Amino acid sequence: MRLPPERLNDHLKKSLAPVYLVAGDEPLQHGEAADAVREQARQRGFASREVMESGAQFNWQDLTHAAASLSLFSEQRIIDLRLPSPKIGTEGAKALSAYLERPPEDTLLLITCPKLDRTQLGSKWVKAVDKVGVLVQIWPVEGQRLLPWIEQRLRSRGLVAPREAVAMLADRVEGNLLAAAQEIEKLLLLQGPGAVSPEKLAASVADSARFDVYGLVDAALEGRVGRVRRMLYGLRDEGVPEPLVLWALAREIRAMASMAWDVSKGQAVEQVMGRSRVWDKRKPLVRQGLKRFGVGEWRSLLRDCAQVDAVLKGLDPGADPWEALLSLSTRMAGVRI
Repeated sequence: MRLPPERLNDHLKKSLAPVYLVAGDEPLQHGEAADAVREQARQRGFASREVMESGAQFNWQDLTHAAASLSLFSEQRIIDLRLPSPKIGTEGAKALSAYLERPPEDTLLLITCPKLDRTQLGSKWVKAVDKVGVLVQIWPVEGQRLLPWIEQRLRSRGLVAPREAVAMLADRVEGNLLAAAQEIEKLLLLQGPGAVSPEKLAASVADSARFDVYGLVDAALEGRVGRVRRMLYGLRDEGVPEPLVLWALAREIRAMASMAWDVSKGQAVEQVMGRSRVWDKRKPLVRQGLKRFGVGEWRSLLRDCAQVDAVLKGLDPGADPWEALLSLSTRMAGVRI
């Protein structure tokens, strides 16, 4: 059975499956889903827990032996199996498939791992979990889903906020659910349950957006001009040195110019990104950048970097370094000047 994370608590109140698989990359929801399973199991008499981490030296026979040994004791236990990757190999797949064919009655198996891709969802062991237990897939809360998530989180803590206040909180945390949850808890401590006005929220909620130089680069590649502005001013307010910001932008622009040159010569984008060692998670951003600008425009941006460098070194009296960086980063995001 597959359940979204928001339906997990209702399921746990009614019954407890022998196996749970919590998979995904969003840390707050992932951790809360696993905690909910552990807590409900403890309430139902699963008094002890054995943690197993399938690292490089992990012996999958330990899982088989642990499952068999538990039947010798009267107490119920949780086997907390943590997979750093869902790619568990032939030995791991066999061990889990064998376990899932006959799950011990006195054992609850909780498996946690990062996001499952389509191939892994179709594997024998994941299908077995789906058949005898519960699969909870965690997805990032983004775009239009973020405001309802924050509203529900506020209500669950006894707080009621108008749409304006919810939007303000969403804007401040920049999609960081952990930061949003922390700010809601802090707001509850400061004012207690009840109505939350935008003024109260502004007075108590800190700006939790993660203004880092790499996030700025990614926002520019994605073409999100408004976010570029917020992140750049956040870096300025946090006292980040201007040369560090320019270094990050120039390094990315130089790499994009090189890849754009290769693409202009007829090479496949995937091949070019692979040779440039672009991480899988960043490939969509790089594709957007290569689609937005050709080699000539990326080289022009590289020349702009030299001009910004001159401003940072004081060679252009009267020019503001942060305004020069803003001009460069927004041009990178697609603003035409």
